[in-house]
Amino acid sequence: MRHVVTRRIYPMILGLIGLIISPWVAADYEAIEARLADIVPANTPVTINETPIDGVLEVRLGGDVVYMSADGKHLFQGRLIDLDTREDLTSRAQTAIRRERIAAIDPDEFVTFGPDNPTHRLMVFTDPDCGYCRRLHEQMDAYVAEGIEINYLGFPRAGEDSSTYDKLVSVWCANDPQAAMNTAKAGGELPARDCDNPVSKHYQLGQDMGVTGTPALLGFDGTLIPGFVPPDQLKARLEQQANAR
Repeated sequence: MRHVVTRRIYPMILGLIGLIISPWVAADYEAIEARLADIVPANTPVTINETPIDGVLEVRLGGDVVYMSADGKHLFQGRLIDLDTREDLTSRAQTAIRRERIAAIDPDEFVTFGPDNPTHRLMVFTDPDCGYCRRLHEQMDAYVAEGIEINYLGFPRAGEDSSTYDKLVSVWCANDPQAAMNTAKAGGELPARDCDNPVSKHYQLGQDMGVTGTPALLGFDGTLIPGFVPPDQLKARLEQQANAR
């Protein structure tokens, strides 16, 4: 077992040793930006930050985090872990990206279920044809009883050219979006509606934030919780996160 693990991490160790013992190179931001312009779509937001490792920069590309050498010649992907604190620095950067994107969301775009004075507030990327999304919605009263507010965003897993997308548009365009969401989650038929709606924006936002499946639960602090979590377990998890801050 030890031999297998050593084989897997040996190339990574060599790469890190090479970075650590190489002469420190001042970051050439112009070179990095020029190199990125050749490989990244023009409309992708790019942010470059220093890391605790001399000669290595963190590059945020939309919702992704990669790393580059300070001279702009090498790019690599992976998790950057602080072994002293055991903190995942890559995850921290991704959370910061999500937090920035969340701040720009108009709360009027949500379809919201929850108590009058919630203890915890979550955004949930949802697909009305997803089994676990329906299971979550079936227990909405229990989430509300636990003091959890659910703010839905549309995320049609089959894409924007799908019946699920059309169903989500009909929910958001309904006179009573909450009632329409209840119907959709129960597998009922909705009157087809169309209007100026945020479903496409939500779908793109979810992809940018690393959402790959539904339901995806997202705290307003940028913390992503993938998958269905029962009401009592979700409350315990949210309280644990709040106490750790």
